[in-house]
Amino acid sequence: MEVLTTAEMERADRLTIAAGTPGFALMLSAGQVVAEAAMELVEEGPILVVAGPGNNGGDGFVAAAELSARGREVSVMLLCERESLQGDAASAAKGWKHPLLPFNPQAIGKPALIIDALFGAGLDRPVKGEAHDVIEAINANGAPVLAVDLPSGINGTSGSVMGIAVRAAETVTFFRRKPAHLLLPGRVHCGRVRVADIGIDLAVLAEIAPRTFENIPDTWRESFPVPKIEGHKYARGHTVVVSGDIAATGAARMSARGALRAGAGLVTLASPRDALTVNAAALTAVMVRPIDTTIEFAELLTDKRLNACVIGPGAGPGERTRDFVLTALTAQRGLVLDADALTSFAEAPEHLFEAIKASHDPQVVLTPHEGEFPRLFSDISNKHPLRSKLERVRAAAERAGSVVLLKGPDTVVASPDGRATIAANAPPWLATAGAGDVLSGMIAGLLAQGVPAFEAASIGVWMHGEAAREAGPGLIAEDLPETLPAVFRSLYDAFGIEY
Repeated sequence: MEVLTTAEMERADRLTIAAGTPGFALMLSAGQVVAEAAMELVEEGPILVVAGPGNNGGDGFVAAAELSARGREVSVMLLCERESLQGDAASAAKGWKHPLLPFNPQAIGKPALIIDALFGAGLDRPVKGEAHDVIEAINANGAPVLAVDLPSGINGTSGSVMGIAVRAAETVTFFRRKPAHLLLPGRVHCGRVRVADIGIDLAVLAEIAPRTFENIPDTWRESFPVPKIEGHKYARGHTVVVSGDIAATGAARMSARGALRAGAGLVTLASPRDALTVNAAALTAVMVRPIDTTIEFAELLTDKRLNACVIGPGAGPGERTRDFVLTALTAQRGLVLDADALTSFAEAPEHLFEAIKASHDPQVVLTPHEGEFPRLFSDISNKHPLRSKLERVRAAAERAGSVVLLKGPDTVVASPDGRATIAANAPPWLATAGAGDVLSGMIAGLLAQGVPAFEAASIGVWMHGEAAREAGPGLIAEDLPETLPAVFRSLYDAFGIEY
């Protein structure tokens, strides 16, 4: 579940070598794994290895020699002169006893499989010249591509395309995933990703202490809330969702439904009086309370049992919403701020951040999408190719003093303490109106049950994606809460929890 930057992965290699495992032994293991993957991808036909000047190319040479020894027809083309290779890559090249093809697009031919061992994960400059032309030809060739570590042209830490990048059918990486295996656009270029053990000791993780994790159940299993047989609804918390006016009530109701399905014992919709009839007629298990002013809202929150709150979905941007947010922060409740709650502070985001930090041990989650993120974090939102989504969200969380969740097909959740998760389970049909409102409610429902903010946001994101998968194509936001019971059952089964 740990995700390592390219620098952290290089350190893992160094620590392993320092502990007595030769670097060439790691390269041999990596190349053999690549050869195994190639054999599985294509059972017959010629294989072309496109090798670069570094260790990635060395892995390719080992794979080529292994495949040739198994009777496969293999060719190798190398970006540089063989004599210029150094270190372990040079040693690997010595194991290839056959001539090399010229490094140009015409030499690619019509292989059954192309093994991309051109560049590694540390590429930090645009691909140009011969390498650019060869990658372009690889993508146009039509043969499936097996990428070694990462598709060439992808930066391993940011996931950015450095001018051009190989589109692989499958990628074999080693020891742990890198951010680019999960972040877009890198993830799209990787195809199926398999993580291989090449002999790196797990003990190096304690030394590296990674702070980024793939958002999967193993990451947050210990924080996952499970109702107790002796429990009752009040023990599972009470979520309040603030509704907008009569013309904008649906978002809050979907959020409330999400909170209830996520496990909150009780949910109350704080509704303006002009929308009270509409909300009451549309709700059953969710209670409705008339709330027009911040004074009434503050009075509602004097009940300590109301321990989590959602503000933003359909709330309307402006002074009223800002005041409701500041009131909830003063009341020190678990708080999810989405949509209009974020836009309401666009002119003075520091006002929001100061209020969050003034709260005692704030359990606050901000849930912007890419359109809302720059309104609060304009200087963090630049699109420099090496400034990843992960880095942007981590910087935003530190500045805001809260958990920040930046939505998308590669949703990132970051905590002010530097921890972060990257989700890769959201299907494309989750991009639909109201889906984010349901997510906000789900996170608040988890906060109500006592789940810490970072874990609540990460669990909510993963379950949101799985609920969408359960619903399938044609999903609308209202379907998401109704598929959550199936997601819970699958988690209970995976965790060995009886129900």
